[in-house]
Amino acid sequence: MTSLTPIAAQIAADIAAEQKSAEVTDWAARIGWLVGLVLFIALVYWLMREGWKWRGALQGDLPELHTAPEEPGEAKLTMSGRYHGSTTAGQWLDRIVAHGLGTRSRAEVTLTDAGLDVVRPGAADFFVPLTQLREARLDKGIAGKVLTEGGLLVFTWEHGDRLIDSGFRSDHAAEHNEWVDTLNNMINTSDKSDKTEGAR
Repeated sequence: MTSLTPIAAQIAADIAAEQKSAEVTDWAARIGWLVGLVLFIALVYWLMREGWKWRGALQGDLPELHTAPEEPGEAKLTMSGRYHGSTTAGQWLDRIVAHGLGTRSRAEVTLTDAGLDVVRPGAADFFVPLTQLREARLDKGIAGKVLTEGGLLVFTWEHGDRLIDSGFRSDHAAEHNEWVDTLNNMINTSDKSDKTEGAR
């Protein structure tokens, strides 16, 4: 029994010593890792920014966006919500960034007889004349943004020689169906009147 006492005392002393001594922090290594991490994040951000600028340069042939006419007419529908971006029509990941179309933002959208007026606080406003609107539909994704089925209101419009899809989500998603029906009816009516005038 007495031979165990020195061993137990030694174990207790070792445990006490471990509790008292704290591991020495290697500050140079920690600072080195931190600086490396910051440089890596800065590099990734720079590459993303350069990629955005490169994409904008590739889309430099896109004409300037229209501005709303002084007298657009009476509002048929209005919507408050979010603008999620624009892509090449039918290619929901081919984002268009030229003229600020790639900037996500809040949006106030108004439909009149003249067309679609998009007002974006903090981003460039734009106007799509009714004659350039091609379709309105419900979808679930655009420009890397994925929502539930039918959660996105997409307008297809022609600008220059491109067909563009622009995605919006109303603060009240129940409005989406009314927008689709109203806008498609206006587009069909406009197409019929154009054909009638052309036949004369």
